[in-house]
Amino acid sequence: MAHAADPGKPATNRVAASAADLDKAAASSFKKFSSPADRTVRKSLPAGENKAATVQSADGAVAGNPNLAMVLNASGDTAHGLKLDTEIISETASLSITIEWGDGKKDTTTAGGSTTLSNSHTYAELGEYTVKVTVTDTANQVEVVNTLPIQTAGSDFTPYGPTRLLDTRSGIGAAKAKVPARGTAHLKVGGNGGIPAGVTAVVLNVTATNTTQAGHVTVFGSGHEQPITSNVNFEAGQTVPNLVIVPVGKDGYVDLFNGGWESIDLLADVTGYFTRSAASGYSSMTPTRFVDSREGLGTVKGQVPGQGVFSTQISGLRGVPQGISAVALNVTVTNPKEAGHVTVFPSGQTAPSTSSVNFTAGQTIANSVIVPVGADGKISLRNGAWAGADVIVDVVGYYSQASNGAYMPLSPGRLLDSRDPDSPIYGELPGRMYFALEMPGYEPGIAGYVLNTTVTNTQGPGFLSVAPDPNRIEDYWDETAIEPARPNASTLNWTAGKSVPNLVQAGPGQYGVVDFWNQGWEPTDLIVDMFGYYETK
Repeated sequence: MAHAADPGKPATNRVAASAADLDKAAASSFKKFSSPADRTVRKSLPAGENKAATVQSADGAVAGNPNLAMVLNASGDTAHGLKLDTEIISETASLSITIEWGDGKKDTTTAGGSTTLSNSHTYAELGEYTVKVTVTDTANQVEVVNTLPIQTAGSDFTPYGPTRLLDTRSGIGAAKAKVPARGTAHLKVGGNGGIPAGVTAVVLNVTATNTTQAGHVTVFGSGHEQPITSNVNFEAGQTVPNLVIVPVGKDGYVDLFNGGWESIDLLADVTGYFTRSAASGYSSMTPTRFVDSREGLGTVKGQVPGQGVFSTQISGLRGVPQGISAVALNVTVTNPKEAGHVTVFPSGQTAPSTSSVNFTAGQTIANSVIVPVGADGKISLRNGAWAGADVIVDVVGYYSQASNGAYMPLSPGRLLDSRDPDSPIYGELPGRMYFALEMPGYEPGIAGYVLNTTVTNTQGPGFLSVAPDPNRIEDYWDETAIEPARPNASTLNWTAGKSVPNLVQAGPGQYGVVDFWNQGWEPTDLIVDMFGYYETK
């Protein structure tokens, strides 16, 4: 069938800046710390031990500065950053102030009496630190000290598994029974197996199966308000997976809500977790193809046979450095001869009883995967079906100790819904065209966004690509934007009449504008939800 040439840049009504409030969504991640004045420790300096402490001086100040003290208030303002307010209580005097941040670095300044100082600091590594502030009044030969234990706001990643935490078909992690309509599975994460208590977020591959009616699943932290967003969308008879990165409640649990009107079975496999201590940070990449069995890229040319396993090199190739701990992928299965699943796991290990992508005969389906990398820098993929299938793997980012993108989980929020007149972009995404969306709160230091994309009301087959845009959003508005190169990697695939979700870890580019490309020839509606971001400062 012949098609017209690809259109050029989108019209201005297909370009928008998100109206979402990133600071409000991230507020729960920024803890506050304080140390009151009565915790100030005072000492006399050696040369001033015999001076009178309460003699009135000619200018009205009390000799000895007897009330010298300070109040410390701090809060995280970025993943690695801290804002400190120091309220100094003093007579009029020449004061020297030293702030020691607890990581071997310090700032110094001076003051002439009571004042409030505001200082900011960025820690190279996440973790717990003790801030120490010293105020010295040399004339009155006195020194006071106050300390403040703090913790950075961001979270680093630790690979784990893959390991099955939930399977309602067999009673793993919950009762052996389907999750009822509008019901919730309450899943323990923190303190489960080798996962420590106090984790801030977890990476789960969530699968809905044994479905009898269309519906959706929403995953969120225990004790958190249930969001309006969805993570997994399914139809009757489908088995549908989707990767989620979800905050963990203070009790160590996450909730999986069945938004349908019939009961379903749920599975959840963990591949890693986040903590507020130094581990592996994230680096995003322009999506890059590492495996395509149709072409012999990254494996032998030809379908992966039923029950077949192959390994492929990740570290040291195509911009991925050596020494990474895990890799973020988009894995696509196409041309499968029968139903089955693909499992992605670290090389050098036996394939676990988990699944990364589930498929039916003839289906093309993609799913995001975050998986630990073996000691040799490879990952392995197993075709769990009894007949062949083609496999495609695109790398979108990686985790390593040298990377400093710390995760900031958000209260999930909707950035775009092309069906909604109040959405920043309203109207279908035309075939072979893209939406350009400026991400909320973008500033230098943001290393990537965790999004869930869903296509619905699809009118023909196609696939979605997500990539950073080289333009500022203003360049579109004043018609000076250059046309971005059409990406090759796919994020999700669909056929006519299907609603398909997939998690995306999108790079921000230079200006925080992300493009969502409809690579099919027919229009579709697009929904974009935001669940978190990575920050390097």
